[in-house]
Amino acid sequence: METDQAVVDCEKLVYSIIRRFCPYYDKDDLYQAGMLGLSKALHNYNQAYDNQFSTYAYTYIWGEVLSFVREDKNIKISKDMIRLSRRIDKGREVLAQKLMRTPTVTELSLFLEIPEESILMSDQTKNFVLSLDATLNEDNDGKEIALLDTVSFEEKKYDADIQDLYTELAKLPEEERKLIEYRYFDDKTQSEISHDLGMSQVQVSRSENKILTKLQHRLVA
Repeated sequence: METDQAVVDCEKLVYSIIRRFCPYYDKDDLYQAGMLGLSKALHNYNQAYDNQFSTYAYTYIWGEVLSFVREDKNIKISKDMIRLSRRIDKGREVLAQKLMRTPTVTELSLFLEIPEESILMSDQTKNFVLSLDATLNEDNDGKEIALLDTVSFEEKKYDADIQDLYTELAKLPEEERKLIEYRYFDDKTQSEISHDLGMSQVQVSRSENKILTKLQHRLVA
């Protein structure tokens, strides 16, 4: 296996994993953590394994990114997310004055001409930061304990069952594999997936259930 080519092939995988954390952490730091995981996967990979390198590397990349997130106490919100949040707050205020009530997410989405998912993400970001900074109580020494101090992240390293799952995923037809990757690795909504794959949202939902059932049967066989 050519090392340089493996890195190039897996770079998109690194970006897909760190994507969900980018609103809260520095993208470059997340990328470095992901590439560290990729480096460890390259060092430990044995071509005798009956799976693709990208499948094997996923758990290492994911583990390093989660380790970084767990240890980094400095929650950062991207500038784009801050600007979006301010725009949403202003739009919500203007629309509330017009409607004489708090607008729904759908109404706000139509008014600002931005996806509902973006509004929900912005709101979740604000709630995430506030909740992490919140003081819960004091410990035995009188020191304040913030919610952030109680949050833990599960870090999954190499696991035979996980590798079996990734092996079965690699065996799926391309469209089925993409659907599962979009849904569970990239955190895309069924609406986003239907647009990407040229399917209706109902078809996406039905296909997702069928694929999950198929994977379950294969893994317990």
